[in-house]
Formats: sequence, C-alpha cells, structure tokens
Amino acid sequence: MKKRLRGRAAVSKRIILSFNPIYQTHWIYGEYFQGRWDDTRQAYRDDTLSILKTTYRDNKFLMPEDIRELENETDPYYRDVYSNGNWGVLGKVIFKNWHTEDLTEKARSFSTFENGLDFGYADDAAAPTRCHYEERENTLYILDARYLRGMTNDLLAAECKNMFGREVVTCDSAEPKSIQELRNYGMTCIPAKKGKDSVNFGIQWLQKLNIVIDSHLTECINEFTVYKWQEDKDGNVLPKPVDRDNHIIDSIRYATERAAGWTGNDYSRVKMPLAGVM
Repeated sequence: MKKRLRGRAAVSKRIILSFNPIYQTHWIYGEYFQGRWDDTRQAYRDDTLSILKTTYRDNKFLMPEDIRELENETDPYYRDVYSNGNWGVLGKVIFKNWHTEDLTEKARSFSTFENGLDFGYADDAAAPTRCHYEERENTLYILDARYLRGMTNDLLAAECKNMFGREVVTCDSAEPKSIQELRNYGMTCIPAKKGKDSVNFGIQWLQKLNIVIDSHLTECINEFTVYKWQEDKDGNVLPKPVDRDNHIIDSIRYATERAAGWTGNDYSRVKMPLAGVM
C-alpha cells in the first residue's frame, strides 16, 4: 500500500477501491466495513474513509436485458448481492473443509499433479486447474486455477501448455471437438468420464479431504466460498448444487476423477448422504 501512495502531495493521499460485495468473511469487509456499515445505508464517511454504495439502478448504461436479468433473479443470495449490492450472508455452502496458504515453496516438492480443464469462452470462462493430491495426508493442494475468457482453442492451448507442459489434462467431455483441437496443438488431453451422479460423487469426495488453496488464487477462493446447495421454496436444502460460480470447481472434479476412483458408472446405487444435505 505504501508503494502505491508514495511521493509528496499537498493533500492526504487516497486509494479508491471499486468492487462487488460477495461475502462478509472477505478481508475488505473486516478492514473497512465492520463496525461502520449496515446495508440500509447508501453512504458512510469519517475522517479517513468514504464509502458509496451503488447498484444497477445507478447505471445509466445498462441494456434492458441486463436490467431484466437482475430484477428477475430468484436466488435470495444472488439477488441480495448482485441486484441489491448488499454483502452476502452465506447459507447452505457446500465446502467448509478448506483454507488458504502460500503454496509457492511447498509446490516445488511435488512430483505428481492432477490437471483439469472446464471449457468456456466469454462470460463462462475456460478454467484450467493444477492440483496435487497427497493420499497419505488426505489433502488436496490447489496450486493454480485461472479464468481464461475470450480464447479460441489455439490461444487456450498455448496458455495451458505453459501450465501443464505435456502432462495429462482431464477435460470436460461435453466438447470432444475442442479436446481433439487441443491435442492437435500439442496437449495431452483426455475426456472426463462424467455420467449420472458424477457431480455429487465428486463433491462428496472433495468434502472428505483437507483442501488447501494457494492464497494467490482469488477466483478459486471465491468459488469455494459461495458454492452452495439449491433450496426449495420453503428453504429446504436440495441435493443439487446451484449451477454457477463453479467453473474452477468443475475443473477440479475432472482433474481428480482417477484419484477419487470415479469410473463413469452410475453412482446412484450407492446410498450415502452428501455432507451438508440432510
């Protein structure tokens, strides 16, 4: 922070943060909002801090379809955060078995890796991930995870080869053409097995682990924080995740299929409750 505010000035130096609120466990909330702010306010000011809350209603440049989407949001969490600009209060989150560490040094000791790729292009980003599974510790280390937007497959291949080299990458099997194109560009890609109940199988397996996320991976941390179960109209939890904020998590499921023992068989015959769903 000091390096950003260096130099002489006739007035007090200031830094401007512009962001969308996500969840109250975020460091920005603790640093600037806690003890000062409540969501009934539009503004706050003291001698050292000024906060201004805006929403889509203040944006004169939104298209009608953008406004309709925000106003018709049915999920309570997303409506509160993205439509009304309030800090989110997390409800039925799926993953609570994770923490962050700086894994820069630890990663140098790993010799095996699980790599995954969830395809995407524009708003739904492609998400390559690189993990290390330590079976003896029952721990999954998430070393790299990115959102890559607007990349054609040649550009995506170049970015992924920098991450994975010629290591095997398990990709979303819904795009066989893209998998073949990435192979043509020199990647070693295999399709995820997926199949009936593979999502819940992967979630359940991940819930049993100690998950360590590199502290630099902001998008990954956000996904693990907000990924939650669907609820019915009465607020009862359904055994199905909300299908958003999950590109990296899907990629991690693909990457760890073999470690988890998923063979592509119908998992519905195995009657075991998912953690957090009763």
